[in-house]
Amino acid sequence: MAGSTSRRARLGASVSLLSLVAAPAFAQASAPAAGAPTSGQVAEIVVTAQRLDAARSSVEPSLGATTYSLPEAFILSLPGGANTQLNQVVLQAPGVAQDSFGQLHIRGDHGNIQYRLNNVILPEGLQVFGQTLSPRLAANVDLITGAMPAQYGLRTAGVLSITTKSGFKNGGEVGVYGGSHGLITPSIEYGGSSGATSGFFSGSYTGTDVGIESPDGRGTPLHDHSDQYQAFGYLDHILDDSSRVSLIAGTSQQTFQIPNVSGLQPDLGFNVNGVTDFPSEKLDQNQKEGTTYAIVSYLKTVDKFTAQASLFGRYSELRYSPDVTGELLFNGIAQAARKTVLSLGTQLEGVYKLSDAHTIRSGLIVSSDRTTSKTTSQVFPLDDTGAQIGTAPISIVDDSKATAWTYSAYLQDEWALAETLTLNYGLRFDQLEAFRHENQLSPRVNLVWKPMEGTTFHAGYARLFSPPPFELVASETIAKFVGTSAEALGTQNDLPKTERDNYFDLGVQQRFGGLTLGLDGYYKKAKNLVDEGQFGAPIILTPFNYREGYAKGVELSANYASGPLSAYGNFAWSEAKGKDIISSQFNFDPGDLAYIQNHFIFLDHDQTYTASAGAAYRLGDTRFSGDLIYGSGLRKTPDGAPPNSGHVPGYTQVNLAVAHEFTGLPSGPLTLRADVINLFDEKYEIRDGTGVGVGAPQFGPRRGFFAGVSKAF
Repeated sequence: MAGSTSRRARLGASVSLLSLVAAPAFAQASAPAAGAPTSGQVAEIVVTAQRLDAARSSVEPSLGATTYSLPEAFILSLPGGANTQLNQVVLQAPGVAQDSFGQLHIRGDHGNIQYRLNNVILPEGLQVFGQTLSPRLAANVDLITGAMPAQYGLRTAGVLSITTKSGFKNGGEVGVYGGSHGLITPSIEYGGSSGATSGFFSGSYTGTDVGIESPDGRGTPLHDHSDQYQAFGYLDHILDDSSRVSLIAGTSQQTFQIPNVSGLQPDLGFNVNGVTDFPSEKLDQNQKEGTTYAIVSYLKTVDKFTAQASLFGRYSELRYSPDVTGELLFNGIAQAARKTVLSLGTQLEGVYKLSDAHTIRSGLIVSSDRTTSKTTSQVFPLDDTGAQIGTAPISIVDDSKATAWTYSAYLQDEWALAETLTLNYGLRFDQLEAFRHENQLSPRVNLVWKPMEGTTFHAGYARLFSPPPFELVASETIAKFVGTSAEALGTQNDLPKTERDNYFDLGVQQRFGGLTLGLDGYYKKAKNLVDEGQFGAPIILTPFNYREGYAKGVELSANYASGPLSAYGNFAWSEAKGKDIISSQFNFDPGDLAYIQNHFIFLDHDQTYTASAGAAYRLGDTRFSGDLIYGSGLRKTPDGAPPNSGHVPGYTQVNLAVAHEFTGLPSGPLTLRADVINLFDEKYEIRDGTGVGVGAPQFGPRRGFFAGVSKAF
């Protein structure tokens, strides 16, 4: 296992997935220009930057939560390396299950993940199919879960805390990667410094004919092309030996064709201006997603006190363009939609070393979200018998806008009871002003005991407050669709509520030389459990609540590193259930609602068994590696059975990679890599199109062969 700092080891369970290979270094810096800092000055600046990085990390350590680290070297060793999507990287951590549209489920939760860049919150956006962040920008990715301390809130299934790359080594890398299914990914990254200012930039384009999971198991689905552009920049300036300002900015702009299945014809009996037949393979539905974000931070550290003040913002837009004739015939509605969300906020946090035994941390976070929704729906008017009136559709315009404010504050104390025993306790208060006005005072407590070298026990409790994603709360006016082909089965549409949880976590970690073993168990008791479903088009998830629910599970992890060989393996058991849907009810079948009102059912994203494993071996300048993921299958509803009572078949996906680095070249090494994804070409379903809140079938990737070349400069 890649070594964590002794401080982190003392404060909580922290498992670093293997740094399987050393990350490629940037080329050596060129000779300084006239007037540039001397080598001694450069070294002093670098040391100052490292000290400020450590001070920044001290503001928000994990403090008893369960943390899994995925450093840059681990990412590069995976099949696909930095060309893969971030969700595929995180799937290698314990207890993370994959879903369609690139979604992740951590410990039986649906979404509810917070992203942070250099400890600063990245607001939520409207990304559905695409990934906002690329692994290319990450120096390290931490997945923090469990009974999290008071600085973490609102999104509580897990925190993906990303430490971005910086630029104190002048140089970069340019590459191209591609292969099966029309994949092509050119990319560039560069880091550099001048005096006390440093920066890093990365950019990439991905074109692929599998933009969204296949709906029928084809290797290359019909009508599934995607163009994806991503750019990221980091800039910082050291003001003096105790302060620094930094800027993060990025954008992700992506277009997706909605994939088709072949051989289907409309069966609802509708007529669009004389057209009644429409082959499903001819549908032309498209979705565009874009997001841009920025973070400005000021860090100050003086003696026993460190503080960071940040401003953050994000703008996201989603546009769905329907195939009007085809969707009317197949679904009775064709809805064009444009949705936006603008999020702005500030995050003020600090840490004060009160004494050798007590370290005080506090923070204040204020954020605002402004959403707009503009939809135009083409539908058929129906008579009292349900028969279509005329052959021309009518338009229903349904526009809305809303604003939400969130206020959060916390105070906590890290108390060193003894050299081997640490108690972290605190309070967090959250106030939500949105569709509903809700608040909660949440106690948090974690105890960490390290009785001997290499052994760490942790236990924690957290009261959690998790609002539904504000930007996803449905604003559809049900009454406008009464008497049309899009009339809902029911009319009840109670607004979603904030989930309130009692969360318990207990675990142990043991190191034996190069082998590290971990065991962690958790139990969450939820009121107003938040789930999300995909209902119709555009393909945007809609939150709803179960009146009560729970999630429980056990995670096992193992990591080994010795010389050129390193390996890891994870296994998790989980169970997540809910009872009585109490919001957004019009989306559901009345029969399902009646059953769920009196019975606990599995959540649609529940997966009983999840596993991941990987290994790498370095032979000279050549690295061989591979990984796998296993899932026992997400939930489905068999014919005539209770909702979510079955599951799709289990699957195992195996991936292999080999990379060779040619050294001794001008400006830096050249690296060639070859990857095989889904080595045994297992055809497996992620979803089968049934289940509560499940929209359509999706299959995992079929076998693909890929190759890439990259050159440092």
